[in-house]
This record gives sequence, structure tokens and C-alpha cells, in this order.
Amino acid sequence: MDRRSFLLGTSTLALSQLLFGCGGKNQRQLKVQLLKGSIPGQVVNQFHKGLQQQAQLKFAPVEQIQDLFQQLQNWQQKPKVTDEQGWRQFIPFIRRFIPFIQDQKTAKADLVTLGDYWLKAAIEQKLIQPLQEVEGNQLKQWSVLDESWKKLVTRNDQGNLDTQGKVWGAPYRWGSTVIVYNRDKLRKLGWTPKDWSDLWRDGMQQHISLLNQPREVIGLVLKKLGKSYNTENLDQVPDLEKELQTLNQQVKFYSSNNYLQPLIMGDTWLAVGWSSDVLPVLGRYPQLAAVIPQSGTAIWADLWVRPAGITTNTLSAQWIDFCWQPSTAKQISLLTKSNSPISRDIVASDIEEPLWSLLESNRQIFNKSEFLLPLPPSVIKQYESLFAKIKV
Repeated sequence: MDRRSFLLGTSTLALSQLLFGCGGKNQRQLKVQLLKGSIPGQVVNQFHKGLQQQAQLKFAPVEQIQDLFQQLQNWQQKPKVTDEQGWRQFIPFIRRFIPFIQDQKTAKADLVTLGDYWLKAAIEQKLIQPLQEVEGNQLKQWSVLDESWKKLVTRNDQGNLDTQGKVWGAPYRWGSTVIVYNRDKLRKLGWTPKDWSDLWRDGMQQHISLLNQPREVIGLVLKKLGKSYNTENLDQVPDLEKELQTLNQQVKFYSSNNYLQPLIMGDTWLAVGWSSDVLPVLGRYPQLAAVIPQSGTAIWADLWVRPAGITTNTLSAQWIDFCWQPSTAKQISLLTKSNSPISRDIVASDIEEPLWSLLESNRQIFNKSEFLLPLPPSVIKQYESLFAKIKV
């Protein structure tokens, strides 16, 4: 699954690389490639100031999770000899004009942002390695994480959940799939959405946009029917295809990227989207409102993972632990408009009203919600086939 990340103002890392420390041959370094907008710049600054020894921090924001996953793949590919030799012969010449040019491959980072949805593939393809600091008790805050987060990142070598497995990632923020709607349009109909069943209401035909994702769309229908997002035997769910066909008649288009602008313009009245996209725009467009469906929804998480072949860096453990400090978790949550896996003291006065109900959602709803867990390839094909069939 790919989630777009909107620029969240000056509080987040800029597009260009954020660098702290002047560097030096013997100076410690921490290189991080992260999803743009997922960590505030001042959080990195505070971490740097709090270090007892001087260190150079290189934080490079990347637009999309998919790009980060592809970078992990690129780091594990051996360059062709001919390409490498052909490129290297020009490096001395080019360096006269570009002093800081790097090799043809971006230097490996110590830590990378990855979405939980990509974790299985990264493990299977041997793109990442377990976080050994958990076993070595270097991550002091690991013990305060809720068991649901520990379970999410504890997996076997095939990338499947396994309580006897290893820890492959460190969650630092999370969000959910939400319903976002145009207040003005729905006010005329006399209701506001509260749950997935509202997508089937009269008067909504050709006024809805859904994510172009089989797991998300079929999942919300399963949730409406009282089933799990991670249901494997779709053929055994009564009325599933019928419900999907009826919902499809309400849909104007499917898109995982361009669903907010039509909503803002009034071309659509309601959309299903990711909170990482939706929350940043609510304050700018008061005609929009969002709600977490009462029967539960899909949850996503951003994780820190370590690329394969990278030597354990003590700064990596310090950074992860720093992100899990309650005060840091609160900053990340408020400034990136997301939730934190760490309990933090947020009160209503800390945040504007449109976001309060979403960031401090009812715990009961959270307990009804689910991560999109790995499914067998044959089941994934079922989802994709059914999704393609109902869109015809």
C-alpha cells in the first residue's frame, strides 16, 4: 500500500537533506532516510542537542513509502561490473566541479522508514535485518509499548506474525483509514456519516470516491458485514459480492492519490482516505470533516527498520528510544497530525477541534480496528480478482 505524504508546513523536514553537525573523520554518524512529513525538524534538533557526544546526523526525507522500499531493494543489488567501471572513470573529473558527489548508488542509511504493509516483503526479500537492540535491552522504551505493537513487528523469517520470531521494526507513528466528507453537501441530505454503512445511503450515487486498493475497499465491506479486514475465505462471506456491486454504483471514481481535490471542489461529496492525507487539510478547508467509522477501520503504521548489511549503530537505538519518549511522541503526534504508539499527555487545548476526535479517538473503536496483515498469495489474488470484477 502506498500512502501519499503532504507537506505539513515549516515544522516538518524540508525536501532537502537536513544535516546536524559539522562532521569529521572520527565523528559518530547517523544516516536516516524517512518518509517526508513524518518527523518534525525540531525533534531531530532536540535529539542532536541532547547527545552527550558530538555526532553528525543526516536525515533525508523521501516522498513516498514505495520509493523507500525500492531504495532498500537497490541497496541489495550488485552493480554490473561494466556500469561500475564506466562510471568510476569519470568520477575524478566530475569531482572537480561537484565536490560532494557520491558514488552512483545512494549510501546506505542506518535506519529507514517503512510502512507495516511492506514489512513482510522486506523480510522475505532479505532487505532488512532484525533490531538486535531489543534483545540487548538497548531500547529502554520497548517495554512500555502496548502488546499490539510488539505483536505487529515480531515476525518469522517469512515475514509472518510469530510471537517466537524476531523484532523487525520500531513503530513511531500511526494512522487509520477514515471517511472524509463535504459538510455543505451532506447537510442538505440531513445526515452525517458515522459508519461504513452510510456509504450505501440513498442520494449518494456517483458522489463517492474510494481508494484504489482491493484490501481497503473489500475490507470496509467486510467490516460492514461484521467480518475482519483479514478474512481469507471470501467465497464463504454471504452477500459480499452483492454489497460490493451496490457500493460500486455509489462510486464516481477510485483513486489512492487524487481524491481530496474533487472533494474540496464539490465534485464529490464523500471520500474514503488515509488520515495522513486527510488530517493536514481539515484546518484549511472548513467545509470538510472526517470521522473514524464506529465499527472499526484499517490501521497503518510507520516503522523504523534497519537495512540488511548495516552494522548496528548505537545512535540508531538512541534515536528510536528518543522517538518513544512521551514528550517526543507528543510532538510527533501534534506536529505531523498523526497518532503515537506511546501514551502521551494530549489535552483538547493542545490541538484544534477538527483533529481532536480523530487523534484521540475512542479506545473502543481502536480495539475494533485492524492492521492489514499478510495474506497468502492465493488469497491476495482473490481480493484482486473480485475488486477488478466489481469495477467493470
